[in-house]
Amino acid sequence: MHLHRDASEEDILRVFKEFTGKIYQRPPLKSAVKKRLRVRRIYEIELLDKEGRDVLFRVKCQSGTYIRKLCEDIGEALGTSAHMQELRRIKSGVFDENDAVYLQDLLDAYVFWKEDGDEEELRRIIKPLEYGLRHLKKVVVKDSAVSAICHGADVYVRGISKLSKDINKGDIVVVETLKGEAIGFGKALMSSKEMLTAEKGKAVDIERVFMERNVYPKMWKR
Repeated sequence: MHLHRDASEEDILRVFKEFTGKIYQRPPLKSAVKKRLRVRRIYEIELLDKEGRDVLFRVKCQSGTYIRKLCEDIGEALGTSAHMQELRRIKSGVFDENDAVYLQDLLDAYVFWKEDGDEEELRRIIKPLEYGLRHLKKVVVKDSAVSAICHGADVYVRGISKLSKDINKGDIVVVETLKGEAIGFGKALMSSKEMLTAEKGKAVDIERVFMERNVYPKMWKR
């Protein structure tokens, strides 16, 4: 962030603290979304370095937060005005810079596979769907329930084989097969304890299905 006038480190830290938590933000003029006021959460702002009017800081924030608008708003709160000088995204969800690859490396991996049949590098670069869902709590279902879920059914307690022990009602959970394949995700309607002790009832309200239909045989009746 580049300040348009001088500001002390003490004032910058004070304003950072004011912008931590829920903030109101209106998207900038040059953006692809409607210019309506929105609420976004800033989990953390850490000052890394300050040199003159250049301020280097790290932000942990909710998705959909505009950092350039955050810089402008911070500058306004400081009374100096400011703009975003440079932005580097070091993490998005469960993915961080260690998962990043150069496009040339991706192309090379594709050529190795296409011309030589060597898929080792391609498999290293392209992660399976389950890799991006590993932060979610799990509900593992029996093979007999998979096809029904792929055809639009929710998860019922009788179809559950095992699950994470710390699921709370309202949590977003990933639904998997016994082989660890992601079927989809949804909202837990029961806690782990309730899922284990209930004799019947709906356990997970499925919101999205990833698996193709007919991967597993139908074992249900209309």
